[in-house]
Amino acid sequence: MNRRDFLLAAAAAATAKAVPPRKLNVSVFSKHLQFLQGEALAKAAAEIGFDGIDLAVRPGGHVEPERVAQDLPPIVKIIRAHGLNVPMITSGIDDADTPHAESVLRTISELGIHHYRWGGFKYDPAGPSFGKQLDALKPRVAKLAALNAKYKTGAMFHTHSGINVVGAPIWDLYILLKDFDPHAVGVNYDIGHATVEGGFGGWIDSFRVLGPHLRGVAVKDFLWEKDAKGSWKAQWKPIGEGMVRFPQFFQLLAQSDFNGPLQIHYEYPLGGADAGKRTITIPPEQVFTAMKSDLEKIRVYLAKSGLAG
Repeated sequence: MNRRDFLLAAAAAATAKAVPPRKLNVSVFSKHLQFLQGEALAKAAAEIGFDGIDLAVRPGGHVEPERVAQDLPPIVKIIRAHGLNVPMITSGIDDADTPHAESVLRTISELGIHHYRWGGFKYDPAGPSFGKQLDALKPRVAKLAALNAKYKTGAMFHTHSGINVVGAPIWDLYILLKDFDPHAVGVNYDIGHATVEGGFGGWIDSFRVLGPHLRGVAVKDFLWEKDAKGSWKAQWKPIGEGMVRFPQFFQLLAQSDFNGPLQIHYEYPLGGADAGKRTITIPPEQVFTAMKSDLEKIRVYLAKSGLAG
């Protein structure tokens, strides 16, 4: 090794040592604890072992948008008093003209919450080409991006699976968002839905195409199963019991620069907790046990990928 190569290698080693290991905190989507409020919500999430709560601030959620200024600060204070963080909220915001959108962004910014989930765009199959429909959405995105810049907040478009759903292919979100600041408008990548849409290699490509617009990650698992009529349906399952290739996914995540909110979703049957019911049909302890089991599995994947600190 000559002197130049030695110096380059030494510099690289010093740089590597200077970069602290990333630890991704894990939050629960509060929709699945909708049967609990305030102190009970925070206490349960802390006892299960979560690092934080992705709080539903949308119609029917833990906080109603029209009450955000009055009701969000007290619940955030309670959650933080239990040693948890609120790294993001899930909003009902479609664009800057959604009722109460500015009030929601102003309030979360004042509370030091800088990420929120948005989305809900649909394609019209009877309308112009999907490319033209995406172009037509860009002024709405631009207006929301400007509002986010004002309040130093970042919108994360949540990816779902389905027909005529903007964001289901995920490549369309790259086309829609690529010219906007990723700190203002990005993507909340749901690996469960991404695998539904591209179970072999599509989810890998869709993950990679997002680049800096990858701002949040949601995890869930599923299997293809036939329903009573013999039709194949994606059925949600506990973590590790489905088709999602979590070890490979978390390795990709570790190789990226991602350092945003990570949320677990519980959409397999849980007595109504899966659907966000305020009254559930099974003992709460059964819900907590399922949540803890999935959380522990995710922590193992994170540890093996070097993302557990």
